[in-house]
Amino acid sequence: MNRRELCVALSALATMTQSAAVAQSDARAKKEPVLSRQMTFAFDQMPASSSAFGVTREVIKGVLPTGEYVGLHETTLLPGFMPHPDHKHRHSEFMLMREGTIEFNNDGTRQRVGPGDVIFAASGVMHGWRNIGTVPAKYFVLTVGRDT
Repeated sequence: MNRRELCVALSALATMTQSAAVAQSDARAKKEPVLSRQMTFAFDQMPASSSAFGVTREVIKGVLPTGEYVGLHETTLLPGFMPHPDHKHRHSEFMLMREGTIEFNNDGTRQRVGPGDVIFAASGVMHGWRNIGTVPAKYFVLTVGRDT
């Protein structure tokens, strides 16, 4: 590695370190945890909220030491229901299907999704889903990024 490459590498490292520090500072200002230690989450200890369409259990929300905001929740969606109207937002989402069958609106194209399937909903793209099965659909949603 020559002197120029070393300077470029050190500049990149300094930028990454500064970004992580800013993210952690933002997290503290918004009273969000910085997710910097490993942990486990017991299902029976996840806060659950019920609605007309099913039950949602919050797992965790916070900021990674590298700066990304993440949130994870598990939802049980009753047959025939949508958790909310089709929408788009700035953050991205991954959905991991555990049980049941949903119809995913992939920017106007309807796709059938079942157990073991994974959905990626990209930032700024219209999406939504409905339980089209006869049993509750159970899935996890992992949110990456913020809307503000």
